[in-house]
Amino acid sequence: MRIEMLGAHNTETDRVRLPCLLVDDVIALDAGGLTASLPLERQRQIKAVLLTHHHFDHCKDLIMLGANSLPSSTVDIYGLRDTLETVYLYLLDGKLYRDYTCWPSAENPRMKLKPVSPFQPFLLQNLEVLPLPVSHSVPSAGYFIKAEGGKSFFYTGDTGPGLEGCWERIAPDLLVIEVTHLNRAQKDMERLRHMTPGMLAQELMEFRKARDYLPRVIVGHLPVAYEDEMREEIAAVGKQIEMEIEVGYEGLTIEL
Repeated sequence: MRIEMLGAHNTETDRVRLPCLLVDDVIALDAGGLTASLPLERQRQIKAVLLTHHHFDHCKDLIMLGANSLPSSTVDIYGLRDTLETVYLYLLDGKLYRDYTCWPSAENPRMKLKPVSPFQPFLLQNLEVLPLPVSHSVPSAGYFIKAEGGKSFFYTGDTGPGLEGCWERIAPDLLVIEVTHLNRAQKDMERLRHMTPGMLAQELMEFRKARDYLPRVIVGHLPVAYEDEMREEIAAVGKQIEMEIEVGYEGLTIEL
């Protein structure tokens, strides 16, 4: 299983992009930095997008993905029912651009919306996908993805603390998790349901307590304005729990 980090930040500039992972060239997790990262021929290989939640930085490239898709192809868009309803209402319903769920025709649309339910696994391109609820300011799901050979990873999307329920159910080889702001912003992050490095440390200690190991950890959703300080605080967490925590970046590729 090959995972590419197309977007690793929570803002967009000429050098960084919004959240998006690409799995085996055909499945995207979130669509914040999707089309801006790939040439046309690679965009047209994508078969499905798994949305964690409806915030704009995680779904903004859906419209251009539809515009760039092959006329005869359909991309399946998965997400919680609330996520898909909101994304359709404010992004895909034809008011901002074409409604790709019924264009060029209802029989042959560029996109199909497919609701998922927490704790209900399904198969997608020979991968087992398990949506798990995470604690964010809007209904959100992380995705545990397992390949036929047994290797697996968990992508949380945006989440605050309180992932113990996930750790009880999964044992991934790789954890891709967000860290949105510095430790000094902990009160704000608790209210907004995001992570600081200190909050990440607690979640990883809970993981170790539940599973007696720690997976490889890559953090994303970084703020550009504070990235250097973030790296220092993340490195301190690594020393605290005695493991290396990797800081994600655009173009990072992982083979599982």
